[in-house]
Formats: sequence, C-alpha cells, structure tokens
Amino acid sequence: MARREFRTPLPFPVESVRAYHERPGAFQRLVPPWDPVEVLAQHGTVREGDRLVLRIPPGVRWEAVHHPLPDGFVDEMVGGPLSSWRHAHRFVADGEGCVIHDEIEFAPDLAAWVADARLERMFTFRARRLQNDLSRLAGRPAQRVLLAGASGLIGTQLAALLRVGGHDVRQLVRRPPGGPLGPGEVRWDPARGELDPAALSGVDVLCSLSGENVGEGAWTDERKRALVESRLSVTTLLARRLREAEPRPRVWLSASAVGYYGDTGDTEVDEASPRGAGFLAELCERWEAAAEAIPGVRGVHVRFGVVLSARGGALAKMATPFRLGGGGPIGGGRQWFPWISADDAVYGLLHLMFDEGRSGPVNLVAPTPVRQGEFATALGAAVHRPALVPLPAFAVRAGFGQMGQEVLLAGQRVRARALDGRFSFAFPDLADALRWELG
Repeated sequence: MARREFRTPLPFPVESVRAYHERPGAFQRLVPPWDPVEVLAQHGTVREGDRLVLRIPPGVRWEAVHHPLPDGFVDEMVGGPLSSWRHAHRFVADGEGCVIHDEIEFAPDLAAWVADARLERMFTFRARRLQNDLSRLAGRPAQRVLLAGASGLIGTQLAALLRVGGHDVRQLVRRPPGGPLGPGEVRWDPARGELDPAALSGVDVLCSLSGENVGEGAWTDERKRALVESRLSVTTLLARRLREAEPRPRVWLSASAVGYYGDTGDTEVDEASPRGAGFLAELCERWEAAAEAIPGVRGVHVRFGVVLSARGGALAKMATPFRLGGGGPIGGGRQWFPWISADDAVYGLLHLMFDEGRSGPVNLVAPTPVRQGEFATALGAAVHRPALVPLPAFAVRAGFGQMGQEVLLAGQRVRARALDGRFSFAFPDLADALRWELG
C-alpha cells in the first residue's frame, strides 16, 4: 500500500474552503484543463454514498463513492484500474486561514511511478485554482443566475464557479417537450420561440453565451445562415421574455466578440471604436442589437477575444500540430491576436455581474496583446517545440475562403479600456496562460 500526503495552505476561513469542496461544481473546477477526464455520471456531491463516475486516459472507467468525515470527506474507488484508492480531504483551521490535508492511499505500489508526477502537478494546479477562485468569490452575495450556453467552453466553467461560490444556477437546455429535466434545468427551444416566462422569475442575472462556432468550416451561405440564426433566435427570445418578466433580472450579460471591429491592422481599438467591415463585424452588430436595452436591466455586451482553453476552441485545435512539430505562424504572423485565458473569461463574467458601473460593450481581452507570430512562438515554447512550419495566407484562403480571411488572417488590436482599474487579470502574461492551460 502506497501513501502520499499533500498540504495546501490558504488564507481563507476553513468554512469557506470546505463549503467550496462540498458544493456542486467543485470537481469541474479542480480538474486541470490539460487532463482529459470525462464525467460520465455524478450523483450528489460528497455526502454519504454520493458517487462520481469518470472516464480517464486511456479510456478507463473510474467510479468513486464518497463518505463524510468530521473534518472533511473521503472518496474511495469502487471500480477502476487499481486494487484500491482512498483519498481523504481534511480541512484544518490555521489561525484565520485553512490548511487542506490530502491523504491518499493506493495499491499496488507499482502505480506510484505514474501517480507521483500526476499528483504533484494536480495539487500544484489546485492550490493556485483555489487561491484564484476563493479570492474572486469572496464577499459576493448569492445570486440566482439563468445561463444560456451552459454546456459550452465558457459556460461549463462559469456554472461550476458560480455553484462552488454558493450561487443558484439555472441552465437553459434544449429537451423534447415532456422529457426529463435535471436539477436546475429549464427547457427552451429558441428556434420555435419557446421559453416559459416563469423561467426568469426570481432571477438576478441572465447570462447568454449561446452561438455556433464561427471557426468551424468554410462560410457557405447555409453556414452563414446558421451562424446568424444561432445568435439572433436566442437573443431575440431572451429580450422578449425579459420585457415580460416581473420583476426583471437586474443584469443581462450577452456574449459578442471582438470580431465587431473587423481587421484593425495596427490601429488600437476600444469599446468606443466603430464597427469594422466584413461578415463577422456585421454579425456582431446584429447580435448586440438583438440584445436590446430593457428598462431596469443593466445590459452588457461582452466582446470576447480568442479564449485560450486546452478543453476546446482555438488552443485545443492548435496544440496537437504544435506538439507534433508542425506548428508555426499563420499568414505571415503580423496580424494582432486578441487573446484571453479561459479563467479570465470566467472571472470577467463574474466581475461584470457585480460591477454596477459597467453597461454597454466591454472588451474581454488580456492587457498584453500579441501578434499571431508571437503567439505561435509562445505556444511552441509551451509544448517544447519549434514554431517553424508556417501556414501561408494563400493556403488559408484556398482552404477556408472568407472564414479563413476574417478569422485567421484578419486581426484586432483591442484594448479592454472599460475594465481599466476595475478588474485584475489572473493571467495577463501569455506564456503563463499557456503553461497553465497545457500543463
């Protein structure tokens, strides 16, 4: 039987740290983004008999059952690749702070050669994630949040962060009429204009993140219609139901994108800058117009940059060819690349829920813009590979047409002026953000 122990000191009350771990969403927040663990089923949280079923690399099923302790809880493997696994989480007061004592016992001992490196990285990650999450959540009064797009790249982590902070999250989901709904799920059908007005009853914050990925495939006429419809049907329906709600949510955060500015060249733009040219800029303008001003509701158009996450999106697609040594700059690499870490995208939304002085457009981009070639070099360094294989502009245009021109070859030099002095980025440095996401 092998035994490993870890100690994580945190400057937060023991009650807050323990509550974070015992609420829904904790597992999703504490799994590193580079770790391809899939949740197959989750029954409860950490009460007696609650269960978590996972698929871990290379496709192995892992089932754990939880048991409470006076000062924490235990998760015990009841099905999986090892003879045994028992992980005790204990929360011990340390002055005004808390120390998490993690005690892990497993067999066979031979598994230690794999487990040790994995555990060291995981607990290093958890210490920083807990520090960041708890500091952002501290002092925030509990809100009831209605979330559209909760299954997406940002929505999944936003829902988890809100839940570990004690907020009540309701998720809009597409389900057949009469079909079963999970806890906190609300059925809707944007294409048919179906959403019960009662869904907004008692809601403090509405956050809409729905919309098909603009970087998936060439922009045929059919694809363009799908991109428009996926945004306008959702946003128009939400605006209509907001007008009917009584009382209304106090905040509506509606997603948009920095594609609003078109190709800016070397000109720096901010929230006061006009719309640029092109399909994507026009799409963003129509998207924001659909999120019309509603009396009594503070509306924010959140213009996201390229969200860097190892779980999906642009970074996940680029990481594999870079790891294989086939990565490099796109189209010469001179275009500006407006990026933001996945964590800061989520923390930014949390901040905007409570920043009563912010309304209208807000750029959510890191404060350190880079050119695409600089990004390629940084990504290569993060995976310990050279970034020497360029993707020429003619190949991008030939392979992706207008989408390639507007998404891959155009650039935006964007500043988040509306957040100046109001929001602190957890990952303002690109190299740090890439190391964090890719492990």
